[in-house]
Amino acid sequence: MKKTIYYNGDILTMEPGGMPDAVLTEDGVIRAVGTREALFARSGRDTALCDLQGHTLLPAFIDPHSHITAYAKTVSLVSLEGCKSFEEIAERICRFQNENNLRKGEWISGFGYDQNDLKEGRHPDKTLLDQACGEHPVLISHASGHMGVANTLALHEIGVTAQTPDPQGGHIGRLPDGREPDGYLEETAFTGIKGLPQPTLEEQCSQMRRAQDAYLRYGITTVQDGLTRADEWRLLKLMAGQNALKLDIVSYIDLNLCKNLVRENPQFVNRYQNRLKIGGYKVFLDGSPQGRTAWMSRPYEGSDDGDYRGYPVYQDGQMREFMRIAESEGLQILAHCNGDAAAQQMIDAYAQAHAQRQRDIRPVMIHAQLVRPDQLTAMRRLSMTASFFAAHTWYWGDTHLKNFGRERGARISPAGSALRSGVNFTFHQDTPVVPPDMLFTIWCAVNRVTKDGEKLSQAECITPYEALEAVTVNAAWQYFEEDAKGSIRAGKRADLVILDRNPLRVNPMEIRNIQVLRTIKDGETVYEKTGSEKAAVL
Repeated sequence: MKKTIYYNGDILTMEPGGMPDAVLTEDGVIRAVGTREALFARSGRDTALCDLQGHTLLPAFIDPHSHITAYAKTVSLVSLEGCKSFEEIAERICRFQNENNLRKGEWISGFGYDQNDLKEGRHPDKTLLDQACGEHPVLISHASGHMGVANTLALHEIGVTAQTPDPQGGHIGRLPDGREPDGYLEETAFTGIKGLPQPTLEEQCSQMRRAQDAYLRYGITTVQDGLTRADEWRLLKLMAGQNALKLDIVSYIDLNLCKNLVRENPQFVNRYQNRLKIGGYKVFLDGSPQGRTAWMSRPYEGSDDGDYRGYPVYQDGQMREFMRIAESEGLQILAHCNGDAAAQQMIDAYAQAHAQRQRDIRPVMIHAQLVRPDQLTAMRRLSMTASFFAAHTWYWGDTHLKNFGRERGARISPAGSALRSGVNFTFHQDTPVVPPDMLFTIWCAVNRVTKDGEKLSQAECITPYEALEAVTVNAAWQYFEEDAKGSIRAGKRADLVILDRNPLRVNPMEIRNIQVLRTIKDGETVYEKTGSEKAAVL
């Protein structure tokens, strides 16, 4: 039986009461929390002593929403993160082609460009990609994952022509003639692409191992796969069967396309099997606010016709049916809602379904960027959770001010309003959209500063402790795991993280610079910082 005592540092239990002196873990479980003297009295020759040396111990972070299988795929793509121009995008694609000695006709995929950061101020098109790499099918994804651009060969390979109609909930960009595709694909026109080459199973497992290590470097021991389809489930189930998962993964099945996966895998539903479980269903109700596809009740600023409001993915009747399925099966449902019109569609659909069954399925509004105060009141009444993408304040806060004006744009990720309304809320990074950096997310929620130095609505700021709750105790509650995770309490899992500084004692503007020193999963160290190493993106 392996015992460890952690002592000589700040210990943030995320439980009511004062700060204890020490924590005792045994066989992956927290056995006792108390004074150093009392816990040392329970030690023996086989007890490991972990001197925190003044560092800070707290429960490991819990990721309330990301896409670990999608993140894993990005390790083999051209990184377009941080590109400032069309020219830089083309240069990176050409360099990737040359460095990998690709044969003519082999696919090239890129990820991470953001038109808001490009000097051209718009999305690239197929002409740019043709010029950069005309002998290869090329497909690049926007950082949000909601849209992208294909070159001529790629459009041919995926079957998009002048005769291809816009799919429901999506849009195909066209040349001035209104027919010929210009390469831009939006929402379901992009996310529904089929026929792309896939890495071998061995390559996918290798990518997943690297993705897990990245989350662990950021102190995260419970991770989400936020839109699991058949291929992703096959990979996750394989790795679980091989005991290859280093952290807990909660899978949310694509309700529109793959709901049969729940019926076919009952042993995984709400029960971990080798660190993998199915937590419920996921649906998308709209798009991206920075990409101007989020579904709004009022028009965007600067739209050509003055009345553009984005658009829904599903009609109201379809969403009501999704909610009926989730409620009747007693399974949690996560709905991607950025705009307030999408938020209202979710609230209305759940209110109707819940009135008939009254089950505790804790539905989660994912992102909730522009949810209104009156909607938060309704969410509290229905016991709905909001999971905010709080890092939007930094990455796209300036863009939101342009797209929505100050009244709406300054309120994005309204954690302060949620707190005052009594809505349980969590914070996520939507990885691979941005790195799974919980401390940076906490910094964003506490300070609400944009890249250009604008301070967004200070009424929506929360304290560092409240932000920590969002990625520990609140996130555990979101997963129905409040009795096992999220705080340091006897009987809970020994999922812990050691930080170089206490987020509650530093200047709030310094929180982003705090380093993860060690990550512990079920009592075992799964990451330890060495030398001058810093947590890094893949």
